[in-house]
Amino acid sequence: MTFVVAPDEPVFVAGHRGLVGSAIVRRLEAGGHRNLLTANRQQVDLRDQAAVNAWMDQHRPRVIYLVAGTVGGILANSTRPAEFLYDNLMIHANVIQAARSAQVEKLLYLGSSCIYPRLADQPITEEALLTGPLEPTNEAYAIAKIAGIKMCDAYRTQYGCNFVSAMPTNLYGPNDNFDLESSHVLPALMRKFDDARRSGADSVTVWGTGTPRREFLHVDDLADACVFLMARYTEPGPINVGFGSDVAIGELAALVRDVVHPEASIEFDTSKPDGMPRKLLDSDRLHQLGWRPSIDLEDGIRSTYEWYLANVTGATS
Repeated sequence: MTFVVAPDEPVFVAGHRGLVGSAIVRRLEAGGHRNLLTANRQQVDLRDQAAVNAWMDQHRPRVIYLVAGTVGGILANSTRPAEFLYDNLMIHANVIQAARSAQVEKLLYLGSSCIYPRLADQPITEEALLTGPLEPTNEAYAIAKIAGIKMCDAYRTQYGCNFVSAMPTNLYGPNDNFDLESSHVLPALMRKFDDARRSGADSVTVWGTGTPRREFLHVDDLADACVFLMARYTEPGPINVGFGSDVAIGELAALVRDVVHPEASIEFDTSKPDGMPRKLLDSDRLHQLGWRPSIDLEDGIRSTYEWYLANVTGATS
């Protein structure tokens, strides 16, 4: 049975300023939704249960997209594990608890592919959850995300809440974080090559060996999948959201280089960590429900770089 949300019913996008949240807002607005609820940290600190309860009681959303959180790449996760663990545990727990108290009809919780074991069989199925040790460089973040999944399932079991969990692969697109101290690999590469282009540098250094393989999904595809899942998915446990194929980091660097600064050469700093050897999701469960991505990686990189040039301070064509 399809879960229908009318255009004038209140929908809360928690984390609307981030990469995913802003994409979901764009997708809902494009679909004609007229009653979107958003709140920045000054309006409500999602780490504060009392504040979240009060906000939820006042606005009474019918559904929630829970995509808020503290995120970052290998460097940020490695150097700020306490922050990643605390912020995400508190945000997820507070919003889920407040959603139950406010009798929210459906909540979609967004996890991360880092919830799966470091050496999980590839492609990674949903059943791999908690079957082995996590990748050490983002363990704190992964534990918080796993707790969120289990909390949704526990609230479903104990209270009958229609709370579902989606696990996206590596994301990129408009409103990404391009800060070299805290960004993920694709926006970090884009920033590095653009900096090199503007400074006239003829080479760019990439962390690691370039051999690990990663899957990438444009955030607009993810937003479309989230709206699809809100309407069509009601099962416990995670459901994977991926593109269906992966590339080596060295290949990714070459793709970004060719778009941003074709004259540059690529050097690899093998003293830096690689992270997981491979991370490719098995998204067959979602594909069998009828959803597939539509934005290929090269086109997505080009459109993201156009957005970067138009919107990031200091970036010029």
